Amino acid sequence: MRFDTMIIGQVCLDTNTDFDGRTEHRYGGAVLYSGHAANSIGKKVAVVPKGNPAVTNATEAFKGTGITVFERPSKDSTLMENVYFTADRERRRSRCLAVIDPYTPADIPDVETGVYHLAGLCYGDIGTDIIMECARRGDVAMDIQCMLRHVEPDQSLKLHDWPEKKEYLKYIRYLKTDAAEAEILTGLTDREEAARMMYGWGAKEIVITHNTEVIAYDGQRIYKAPLKPRNLSGRTGRGDTTFAGYITERQSCGIQEALTFSAALVSLKMETPGPFTGTRQDVLKYIKDFY
Repeated sequence: MRFDTMIIGQVCLDTNTDFDGRTEHRYGGAVLYSGHAANSIGKKVAVVPKGNPAVTNATEAFKGTGITVFERPSKDSTLMENVYFTADRERRRSRCLAVIDPYTPADIPDVETGVYHLAGLCYGDIGTDIIMECARRGDVAMDIQCMLRHVEPDQSLKLHDWPEKKEYLKYIRYLKTDAAEAEILTGLTDREEAARMMYGWGAKEIVITHNTEVIAYDGQRIYKAPLKPRNLSGRTGRGDTTFAGYITERQSCGIQEALTFSAALVSLKMETPGPFTGTRQDVLKYIKDFY
């Protein structure tokens, strides 16, 4: 069996307290949003979640989707705590209360896939040994979050630069950052200039997400697609959804087409809380109506 994408990253357990004091517990993580998005648009998806199955049941999180789950054991699961201060959830305080054991090359299933999508949540989840192992096997897509977001001694989360970036970005086919992460990596606030700099360090295609648009750069030109959500009730997971759509679409179409599709996908996803569970036809209709 060949997969379009294999997403390596943990399902975490989020405790979310809203601005009005209401608290909920729900599964989260890049693998959850990316996996559901790619699956919903008709791609063949494998996920490799790691955690303590007594805390985070990853198989249950993907039940009924058709996604193939290669669950890997860990002493702990990743536990996140989010406190939101505003109704739009733009202002929040996040803490990480527990982390998984790091992934090892032995955790990666020996199956064929179009792209290996590295989607850890914190620094230490996915090491450079995983980058090298996946690059040896095929194309690698990486969400830079897993190299920048550190758990501080007080359990808060803070972005730090990745000292080894120039050594390992050359092994990355698709690199995704958001605007803040791009600035941490490059020191530049101009997203287009940051994309050019990261390309110069060796990544082949740079995708930078922002709350107004998503851009891509391949060393030749900057591509852009606007985000057009009609509301923001489902903004959590927007970067993961965008990247999953982009890297799977890119296997069969050009950059602008993949970018527009992923922008429409995430715009539609942002209108409903939780992972995207619509259809490919829903996204195509959204493109027709709004793009």
